[in-house]
Amino acid sequence: MRLRSARTALMAALALGVTVPAALAADSAGMAYVSNQNGNITVIDLNTLDAVSEIDVGKGSPRGLGVTIDGKLLVVANRDGGDLAILDRTSGKVIKRVPIGENPEFVRVRGNYAFVSFEPAAVGGPPPKPGSAEEKALREQREQENEEPARIAVVDLKQGKVIREIVGGMETEGIEFSADGKKILVTNEADENVSVHDIETGKLLKTISTREYGNRPRGVKRAPDGKSYVATIEYGNKLVVLDDQFNVVKVVSTGEVPYGVAFDRKGDRLFVALAKGKALQVFDAKTFEPIKNVPVGDRCWHFTFTPDDKHILAACGRSNDVHVIDAVKLEPVKTIEDKKLPWGIVTYPKSVGSLDWPQ
Repeated sequence: MRLRSARTALMAALALGVTVPAALAADSAGMAYVSNQNGNITVIDLNTLDAVSEIDVGKGSPRGLGVTIDGKLLVVANRDGGDLAILDRTSGKVIKRVPIGENPEFVRVRGNYAFVSFEPAAVGGPPPKPGSAEEKALREQREQENEEPARIAVVDLKQGKVIREIVGGMETEGIEFSADGKKILVTNEADENVSVHDIETGKLLKTISTREYGNRPRGVKRAPDGKSYVATIEYGNKLVVLDDQFNVVKVVSTGEVPYGVAFDRKGDRLFVALAKGKALQVFDAKTFEPIKNVPVGDRCWHFTFTPDDKHILAACGRSNDVHVIDAVKLEPVKTIEDKKLPWGIVTYPKSVGSLDWPQ
């Protein structure tokens, strides 16, 4: 009776055009949260797979986002504001804004800490052709102007402040943690490498060049058994497989412009969002043989499984929608209109996805 009443109240509020607190629609299946670069945070009720409300984080252009394991906090990186908004997840109210730096983008939440990449020297757009005059000119410009490398701000969510920074490469993108929890891996798209750092000290431990496989390493993800890692090479149509010592042991061809990447919960299948290929590409995670391409929208950057592992939701920026896929049958289920350049997506309860992992 309580859930029915809550849903009735929700529908009535939506009919009147009222923005509803995120908690009102919450029940057993959980909620998904979609960051929109041209808007706010869209809240999706995973019982109905419908958008039910929005959360206004202010400052503009939210991208990376994450949820704490207890579900109390939702954290969002805001590009225009150069900060991290810490919100009460159930009410949608901003508790605190933490200054980060220019172009905050990727967010990973681990325990009571948020790891936020920011890029003072980001240029964006398609990369110049390898070996071209444009590529040479860009590198020379960066050297002459002594441009700053990207950093990962480590935010203590209890204190609500940055406690240290880890220096990455030029235009740091994806973030992943080692199996032992002591190291952080970051993809540095303009430097064409993956770098490994000590989390506590920030010390650079290893650099893995990806230049020979193409341009712009983007997504990075640890296998559930902790024995390997994968990283997508956006303008190479490849993904590289690293062993537990961070050595490249395999290179796998993908569809066009691979971006976000994630294993399923058991580590049986690997999923890759093809931004230009307009598909979610599925591989056997043991052999890396392709299984299927599931059609989605245009320029899908990130995706997540629902907490019950029955569906996958892909945020597709250029088609301005969220695509729902049956995770067992690997077939499209429905499309949720969004219209505000969706970038990232996570759930609570926390689930498997290109931006998150249940802790």
